[in-house]
Amino acid sequence: MSETTPRSDELLFGGLTMPEPISLETIVAHGLCLGCGICESMAGTSLVEMAITSYGQMRPQVRSEPDDAMMDQIRAVCPGITLTGPDPEQVADKGVMHDIWGPIRTMSRGWSTNEDLRFRSAAGGAMTALGCYLLETGKVDAVVHVRASDTSPMETDALVSRTVAEVRSGAQSRYGPAAPLRHIMALLDEGIRMVVLAKPCDVAAIRNLGRVDDRVETQIPYLITIFCGGLPTTHTAAKIAGYHRVPKDQVSLFRWRGNGWPGPTHVETHDGRSFDLTYDKVWFSDDVPWSYDIQFRCKICPDAIGEQSDVSCPDAWVMVDGKSTHEEADGANLFIARTKAGEELVAAAQAHGAIATEPFSIEELDAQHVDHVARKIENPARVRALGLEGQPEPVFRSYRSERMVEIAGPEADQQAEMGTRRRIRRAANLEPLS
Repeated sequence: MSETTPRSDELLFGGLTMPEPISLETIVAHGLCLGCGICESMAGTSLVEMAITSYGQMRPQVRSEPDDAMMDQIRAVCPGITLTGPDPEQVADKGVMHDIWGPIRTMSRGWSTNEDLRFRSAAGGAMTALGCYLLETGKVDAVVHVRASDTSPMETDALVSRTVAEVRSGAQSRYGPAAPLRHIMALLDEGIRMVVLAKPCDVAAIRNLGRVDDRVETQIPYLITIFCGGLPTTHTAAKIAGYHRVPKDQVSLFRWRGNGWPGPTHVETHDGRSFDLTYDKVWFSDDVPWSYDIQFRCKICPDAIGEQSDVSCPDAWVMVDGKSTHEEADGANLFIARTKAGEELVAAAQAHGAIATEPFSIEELDAQHVDHVARKIENPARVRALGLEGQPEPVFRSYRSERMVEIAGPEADQQAEMGTRRRIRRAANLEPLS
């Protein structure tokens, strides 16, 4: 994996730069697209439009080829092919640049003080509470986020909310594709000051955009994210409904989590029936007809924990005998402030009464989110495998890759590389364009 900066029209390919600029179609076909929608936002829907493909993911459909200048800009911003990690200077005066968890200025466990929001949200309502606070206090004009589709309940829509009620309507998790950034350029053009509540890769796209568009610094002052386990396809939701013998067209409501913590995966039908499955049943059971079919790009992600955000808000799971448990409880998140802006936001929201917090340590974080440790330390090997197999290799910089290899050790590093090479040889990284 290269730590060097390629030209905007180059992508590492088998350790060598490609002689021709990489296209959107190549990014999609080789499993590097994340479905964020920033390319549609930049090019406009007359040229590029996001849509759900037969693969069950949100992907750009090229209606008319963007010109070279636009494609240069898209390639510079696309988080599927380039990411630059956090600047250690952001914690130079306070906090730590942790090998695994990245920049941490402050960290606490907490939840929304609105009990209804806390109950309905996927965890403690942290992201929604911060978004509502920013909107209520006039620090932003809009909140960019996602929520269940009004027309297809198992799918997810990108939403631009300008009222607290709208923000709260998107409080629950959506385990499926969306294009949360498809409105970003229009909002910038409109002069809107916004907060983005989205996945780590979406946050990374905004950081990339800020390097080529000066408006980002002043108009997108806050980026808030989750810890991400990867993005499954729309087929997963359909299979869950099918498990209850409910055809897709009979589903009136599909809730992944919430109404409790973690809350059941809940399905309702137009004729009034309802079905629930526990969090562990959906994601950790071997006797169900679906799997966590996450997209390939998620499997080579160097930053599922939102190192480029201002605040990361993962679940703050209850621990039993040193392990996280998913028994129902009052919802709680972590507030990991990664930047000075994030630290000030958490402190201000707490002073305002929007959130409540309590102390939390890195040692507790290590135990609660141990699954992210392996993903982090094995990432360099997984990316390296792409180049070794002659596939397009994204460029990830400033994610402490040498240190990750050192922590993993030779055996784990080699196993991660070979596992990814086997997937590539099965063409598991490839997907259809439509």
